[in-house]
Amino acid sequence: MKKISPAEYGRMARRASPASALGPNCLWAFFTGGSICLVGEVLSILWRSAGLEEETAALAVSASLIFLSALFTALGWYQKLARRAGAGTLVPITGFANAVVSPAIEFKCEGLVTGVAAKMFVIAGPVIVYGILASEVYGLLLWLSSLL
Repeated sequence: MKKISPAEYGRMARRASPASALGPNCLWAFFTGGSICLVGEVLSILWRSAGLEEETAALAVSASLIFLSALFTALGWYQKLARRAGAGTLVPITGFANAVVSPAIEFKCEGLVTGVAAKMFVIAGPVIVYGILASEVYGLLLWLSSLL
């Protein structure tokens, strides 16, 4: 097998790589991320007009965005948007929900427990599991200390 120099490899890689439309891609990402944030602001206004206090409305907005992201991922819409908008769909809360739901959706054919339940924790699961278990342990310790 013929050895290839790093410079020659670089030339071959540039020829084989498709040209990227950096400007339009950045604009799509910017407007998509901004649109997701705009949806969050509209949800905040709606939750506050429904009578929730500002802090509670903020929690309701987070839960709503997570639900919508999971729903759109399950329906296959989030992936279509992500293909077009790229990094614009990585707005933290919706991107995280998509990262949790995607592996579960991919493995739904393996069954509820071994597929969906197990694969849901592949990417973001350790964070979720740690958060839930730590809060349970801390809550239990706080409760036990209040008894003393």
